[in-house]
Amino acid sequence: MSLSNVFGIAGSAMNAQSIRLNTTASNLANADSVSSSEGDTYRARKPIFTVQMPAEADYDAIGSGQVPGQGVRVSDIVESDAPLRMAYEPSHPMADENGYVYYPNVNVVEEMADMISASRSFQINAEIMNTAKQMLQRTLSLGQ
Repeated sequence: MSLSNVFGIAGSAMNAQSIRLNTTASNLANADSVSSSEGDTYRARKPIFTVQMPAEADYDAIGSGQVPGQGVRVSDIVESDAPLRMAYEPSHPMADENGYVYYPNVNVVEEMADMISASRSFQINAEIMNTAKQMLQRTLSLGQ
C-alpha cells in the first residue's frame, strides 16, 4: 500500500464522520419536537458504516488474505426503533384526543457522546492526513 492511499482512507473516514455529525445535529435539533400522532413524530437516525473495498488493482499478494487500504462509507441511515415518549398533557395544543403528545425517541446524552466521538474521529483523521503530507514532503526533499 502506498502512502498516497492514506489520503483516500482518511478522507473516506472524514466524510463518514461528517455524515455522522449531521445526523447527530438533526437528532439534537428535533429532540424536543412534539407531535399529536406516532406516525408524525421524529425518530432518531443513525448512520450505518460499512467497509469500502479498494479497487481490484490495489489488491496486493501479501499472503495473509487481508486486503490493505480499506476505507469506510455510509451505506444507509436508519431510524431508531426505540419506543417514542408519550406524555399526558391535555392542555398542550398538539395533544391528541386522549390528551397525549408524542416526543421523539432521541436520547440527548447518547447523542452528545456520539457528537464528541465523531468530532474526535474527524480530528484524528485530519491529523493522519497532515502526517502523511509531511512524510511525502520530507521524501521529496531528500533529493535536494
